[in-house]
Amino acid sequence: MLVLCTECEKIFVFKKQLDKCEKIWYNILMANKLEIYDTTLRDGAQGMGVSYSIGDKIKILEILSDFGVDFVECGNAFSNPKDKTFFNRVKNSKIVVFGSTNPAEIPALLSADTEYVSVFGKASSFHTEKILGISKDENLKLIHNSVSEIAKNGKKVFFLAEHFFDGYRQDPEHAVKTLQTAFDSGAMRLVLCDTNGGTLPHEIAEIVGKLTFANLGIHCHNDADLATAGTLAAVNSGVVHVQGTFGGTGERCGNADLSAILPNLALKMNYETNCNISKITETAHKIAEISNIKIPDKSPYVGAAAFAHKAGMHADGVVKCKASYEHIPPEAVGNKRNLLISEISGRALVIEKIKDVLPNITKEDERLRKILDMIKANEHFGYQYESAEASFELLVKRAIGEYKEFFNIKNYKVICEKTIRDKYVDTAVVKIKLPDGEVRLSVAEGNGPVNALYSAIRKTLKEVYPRIKKARLTDYKVRILDGGCGTAAPVRVLMESSDGEVSWTTVGVSEDIVDASIKALKDSLEWYLFSVDHHASYNNQND
Repeated sequence: MLVLCTECEKIFVFKKQLDKCEKIWYNILMANKLEIYDTTLRDGAQGMGVSYSIGDKIKILEILSDFGVDFVECGNAFSNPKDKTFFNRVKNSKIVVFGSTNPAEIPALLSADTEYVSVFGKASSFHTEKILGISKDENLKLIHNSVSEIAKNGKKVFFLAEHFFDGYRQDPEHAVKTLQTAFDSGAMRLVLCDTNGGTLPHEIAEIVGKLTFANLGIHCHNDADLATAGTLAAVNSGVVHVQGTFGGTGERCGNADLSAILPNLALKMNYETNCNISKITETAHKIAEISNIKIPDKSPYVGAAAFAHKAGMHADGVVKCKASYEHIPPEAVGNKRNLLISEISGRALVIEKIKDVLPNITKEDERLRKILDMIKANEHFGYQYESAEASFELLVKRAIGEYKEFFNIKNYKVICEKTIRDKYVDTAVVKIKLPDGEVRLSVAEGNGPVNALYSAIRKTLKEVYPRIKKARLTDYKVRILDGGCGTAAPVRVLMESSDGEVSWTTVGVSEDIVDASIKALKDSLEWYLFSVDHHASYNNQND
């Protein structure tokens, strides 16, 4: 894999050219130690719907630094004022500025106060001649001039060989010459880019295996859904530097997703990195939140469904032996196991979920029958608890008589009107009875009937329970349960809420969408109030 020159004993060199030993910047001293280079803030920002403010970039840079990536590519100081301002303002030893071999960009790259500079150049003769409109020799000269100019100014250079794999298949001699030229000019890493994202993993492995450089990196795009596989194949064939983005954001179908690649490298292939893999789920979700994107539930390792078990046989197996249906422990990546309650769940799974609320309950406990009967009756009516754990917890407490009602909605009215100016105004009137018997009437306007009702309920509750101010509705989903009934069909409403630290989901079912929403709203607010009371009581007991 890597070769140590026996003459100088300090320098890694070409695997097959020990006689041409030349010093390069190299700090990987173990064959299984990899550098991790994140490009979320540059390549990831090129993805559809992704845009970062300077403040966003600073927050993500801090998150990535804490997580342990070696390098963070933060943008192009030449292309826009925002990135230029960022590089002038922010100082961090891991920051990399990005640009091309275009001579006009070199001054901006040198002016950025960073130790590392990343430049991309064409490694494809097709792109050289048809896109740039220059000869192959002129392209090599561009690479030499830019890399050497940056290197002689004391910067450490990553050379990104754009379209390398496509270029290698078309004209392997020129593709390799671009690498050789960049290396001879002072590049510390030679990064092979699958820019169009269509190279198969076995092709990447074969091509990387033919190269004689010891300082190779890999940069894959995901146009064929192969970026993770291609990256792992390249590492297995000898690259020592891995590039990607969190969440796989990036141009077109995105870049290689570090949240999938890193656990595979660390937990499956026994490679070492400086990243804290046990924090990767937390890291991925923090970055996604700032990026204003949602991590798909089915995302490997970090998704909400990555360790979710629903089928009776699967869930029963996991309850008995965690490894029966899990390829790794969820704790290894900072995720958690999720046992889903549904009509296909086995009895053992339901009991296991009940234990989350009542840890000491046994199969012989008479309360168990009441809980199971209530679950069965509610599911027959249309309730589903696999994604509404807060409502499930309240169901259990209702069944065993430990439910505390913080408020009761006696009745409500919603008026939806269209004004003469074609504006829509929704007004909700809600009568709420409090535990001490007091009845309050609350009125509020909102953007839609549900928002108006939510505002009216909160208007009263904030006076009685000030802590409710932190709770916010963050997502709202409606599912028609019987499509054959048309607009008269019963509906299931799922509501996700958060106080900025904790998120929870509740469910309501009714033939009336507003009534279903009220049920989910009531569960949401009462679960939060109960949770706050529970933690306050616990803390008082332990003071």
